[in-house]
Amino acid sequence: MAINKFVAISLVSAVAVLGTACSVTAPQDSITVKPSKPKNIIMVVADGMGPAYTTAYRLYKNDPTTDEIEPTVLDQFLVGTARTYPASVSGYVTDSAASATALAAGVKTYNGAIGLDVDKNRVETVLQRAKKLGKRTGVAVTSQIVHATPASYIAHNESRRNYNQIADSFLDDRIDGKNIADVMLGGGWDYFIRDDRNLVAEFKDLGYQYADSYTELLALPSGKPTLGLFADMGLSKALDDSNPHRLSVLTESAIGHLENTNGFFLLVEASQVDWAGHANDIASAMGEMEDLEQTIKLLKNYVDMHPDTLVVLTADHSTGGLTIGADGDYRWSPEFIQNMKASVTVMSEQIIEQEDMALYAEDIFGFELNDEEKNHISGITSDMKPREREGVLKLLLDKRTNTGWTTSGHTGVDVEVYAFGTGAEAFAGNLNNTDIAKKIFSILGDVE
Repeated sequence: MAINKFVAISLVSAVAVLGTACSVTAPQDSITVKPSKPKNIIMVVADGMGPAYTTAYRLYKNDPTTDEIEPTVLDQFLVGTARTYPASVSGYVTDSAASATALAAGVKTYNGAIGLDVDKNRVETVLQRAKKLGKRTGVAVTSQIVHATPASYIAHNESRRNYNQIADSFLDDRIDGKNIADVMLGGGWDYFIRDDRNLVAEFKDLGYQYADSYTELLALPSGKPTLGLFADMGLSKALDDSNPHRLSVLTESAIGHLENTNGFFLLVEASQVDWAGHANDIASAMGEMEDLEQTIKLLKNYVDMHPDTLVVLTADHSTGGLTIGADGDYRWSPEFIQNMKASVTVMSEQIIEQEDMALYAEDIFGFELNDEEKNHISGITSDMKPREREGVLKLLLDKRTNTGWTTSGHTGVDVEVYAFGTGAEAFAGNLNNTDIAKKIFSILGDVE
């Protein structure tokens, strides 16, 4: 049974898709006997999402007219935590490549490694095992599809920065004569359409259908090998994209192309929670978390209708050292980022073109500036670098919300693990991140 297409497509600026989580419900005669083993496995990685992000998002979504702080969709599926440290050669704090390799292959490795162990030997990933077992495989991400997390499930390379080599391997590497991934959705034109090689054309020659816009993607026939690239590198921020729920759109489309009698393995990555953390951008972080929650709603509805499916959600690490409350002030005020019309990145590009910069900022922020804030805004000039202009805007929001950050990099804290569907109970407790892959390998079983 193919998953339903979104029913609402409208024009926003140019042709854009307004996607929401799938609203299907389980039929009255749905299966009541729970399968003993999942046929489909969906691994969701929220890159950079440490515990402070999930707490912040709960407060961000809270209804202030009630006394209770309402749980998010994620909260009902919390089963444990995971340790994130890399191989000892890289210390205690992991990067996305080492952590993704741990989540994908069950081995600790050095920071920067893609599908390799510390000795740079190739290691099998759960996606590759699924392919060997005859399942369809895919990735749906908001970064470029050759970024560290999706690459670590599909490819093998000594450095995550070798983007062109990784892109080549997506096409050139084979398992039993077949491409490793049947569906690849995300960004990455820069790496797939190059002067030296046009991988899009080569994938088409192999029978893959291709889309470079959301509307084209939704119009493709389901059940076929599919490559979808929607940006030069990563997709636009959720706050700026024509579809703020673009991850749920990509996830639903990927499932539609992967469904088959043998089952599938799908990696979903909310890639840009991490990017917001690196940028210390609280508004964008909450926009990415909302996109993630919509995706989990969609997957919950899918599991209700397809109980032979397992969904596991975790983070590879935490980013930015986010704190909700700063400088000894026991306050956090998310209402000042709940009505953002664009990201501070877009604002920093557009504000210098405005006749009244403070009035423009009030419109995009969704609240009235005080005199001190207006003075800060008036100090923005065209001579400033974009990051400097952006920094002024982020500092204003951090002070309004009382948000704190300890770093522009990663931290070494444990991250949360969520799971639902058949086999979810196996992921309870405090796990090593490598345990997650090992448990998925056990569920998949050996290749005969």
